[in-house]
Amino acid sequence: MNHTITRLAGDGIGPEVVREACKVLEAAARRFGRSLGFQDALIGGIAIDATKTALPDETIRLCQAADAVLLGAVGGPKWDDPHAAVRPEQGLLGIRKALGLFANLRPVRVHPALAAASPLKAELVAGVDLLVVRELTGGLYFGERGRRKDPSGEAAFDTMIYSTGEIERIARRAAEAARGRSGRLTSVDKANVLESSRLWRATVTRVVTEEYPDVNLDHLLVDAASMFLIQKPGRFDVMVTENMFGDILTDEASVLAGSMGLLPSASLGEGTLGLYEPIHGSAPDIAGKEIANPIGTILSAAMMCRYSLGWPEAADAIEAAVDHVIAEGARTADLVDPGQTPISTCEMGDRIAAAVLE
Repeated sequence: MNHTITRLAGDGIGPEVVREACKVLEAAARRFGRSLGFQDALIGGIAIDATKTALPDETIRLCQAADAVLLGAVGGPKWDDPHAAVRPEQGLLGIRKALGLFANLRPVRVHPALAAASPLKAELVAGVDLLVVRELTGGLYFGERGRRKDPSGEAAFDTMIYSTGEIERIARRAAEAARGRSGRLTSVDKANVLESSRLWRATVTRVVTEEYPDVNLDHLLVDAASMFLIQKPGRFDVMVTENMFGDILTDEASVLAGSMGLLPSASLGEGTLGLYEPIHGSAPDIAGKEIANPIGTILSAAMMCRYSLGWPEAADAIEAAVDHVIAEGARTADLVDPGQTPISTCEMGDRIAAAVLE
């Protein structure tokens, strides 16, 4: 089988980690007898420099024509003016909208060999394996916003809007994920304050109760959920929440694993086309130094194989290879213990690719 993947390397360490993920994908292709074709496109700061827009029309076209999209990272100090008319993050929000990617899946699994790397006690994070399903194209980030005159000078507003249809489709995606795991689903909202959250809670309850009676649903307010993620993260299996809450909670959950460099994500819509990216940023301070951790991007490539390419055996092989290399003691700079010598971004990719072929 032939697969076409659009690469959006982006800014900072993006090109380095995407390179290693593609190396691992090519190893999987050799092992399982598939053919991969890569096409490159611009997004973020590098796109602004070249085209004066964070998301060129050509990038959208190449992404829409592909089987899957692999993204590195966007942004950096060069484009870090919040008042600028064009900013790198607009490319990220825009490609999600253009591809209809409404569900962001972020798994957080603590590898036994890395439990001590977590800022929390090792016994607290032992066995943590959770999935956050975040609604991606609605809510505060996409609602009406602006500024107006105010008696005190100026006022700014952002509007959080959710429709029943938007909530139903993310609830179904999360319930399907829970059904494939332990059958436990936690919906996170702020229903004691926000009207949008009251609609969220009522809709999620109806969808899960009527369509997924085998899924055990509970609800948590977002402040309680953020506290429990630190106090007892093992209570969670699948979490579903709206856009802004999901943005915050997934970054909080990422520290459980010990490094943001370890964690992948998938952004999905109604079809098989998806966008896959590590959860970390562009880390411009270490760009070009070959010390970035590529594992989050490599595991994002594994999610791509599973969700977009219909290739579960490759996903399993890549994830097993990552586990094997970590268990053997390979560590990039973000994970080394005192006195331990880190390996480079390239060497980590080489080791994982070799393990895929074993």
